Amino acid sequence: MKAVRLVWRITRLNFRAQLEYRAEFMMMVAIGAVWQVSVIVFATVLLTRFTGMGGWDTSDVLLIPATRMLAHGLMVLFLGRMFGIGYFIQEGGIDVCLVRPMPVHRQVQLRMFPTNAIGDLTVAVGLMAGALSRSRLEWTAGQVSYLIAAVLGGMLLEAALFTALASASLRFPAADYWARWLEELLGTFGSYPLNVLPKAVGGFLTYGLPLAFVAYFPAAVLTGHGHDTGVPYWLAAASPLLGALAYLGSRLLWRWGLRHYTGVNG
Repeated sequence: MKAVRLVWRITRLNFRAQLEYRAEFMMMVAIGAVWQVSVIVFATVLLTRFTGMGGWDTSDVLLIPATRMLAHGLMVLFLGRMFGIGYFIQEGGIDVCLVRPMPVHRQVQLRMFPTNAIGDLTVAVGLMAGALSRSRLEWTAGQVSYLIAAVLGGMLLEAALFTALASASLRFPAADYWARWLEELLGTFGSYPLNVLPKAVGGFLTYGLPLAFVAYFPAAVLTGHGHDTGVPYWLAAASPLLGALAYLGSRLLWRWGLRHYTGVNG
């Protein structure tokens, strides 16, 4: 409880520090929302021009970007400071964190308040509300619970991918550039049913870089397409659990990276 109170106190101070510059605060919120304009355009075009995609009804397809966006917004808010950590490492920030009586990972996550996450979550909540209002599913308690688990699992899986890249940045600072590539992939392919893509691309986004487990597989399970994803149904249904396991694995990789970290100057 002492650690929780300390985290809350630091987060509150970081938030108040951001509010000192109201115009910049509002601008960052707006940037977070505008950054997701491609998702908004995709949803608008889908609703006005098409009746479905890849054998999915429009209402079912909308659940994919809604789940991905909500998972992404939560990741940015709670676990997103691992993105772009390469510059922080090169500045010697990790060296400072190592001498403080607090876990390094926690210090990294508390070094700033991600104001842009408010904009991300505003768009995500609106998109999810639209997807649920158009859904033809009869939402049971089990389905609602699975959707919540899917969003949290997607958040953890995305955080795991960025944490793994951050771990690599401890030894190879240039690895930080791969984080931008990963963000582009999430934004480009994370909102579509993967069965509309070539099989090689879909296979890579499933087994090579498991973006399919963030939103596509959970949405497929919820909408009755779980048997048509190209993977065993149980694997698609286990997406939230796989997200949690991937995050635990990435945290172990982070600890290993810290143990072998030799400092900015080697």
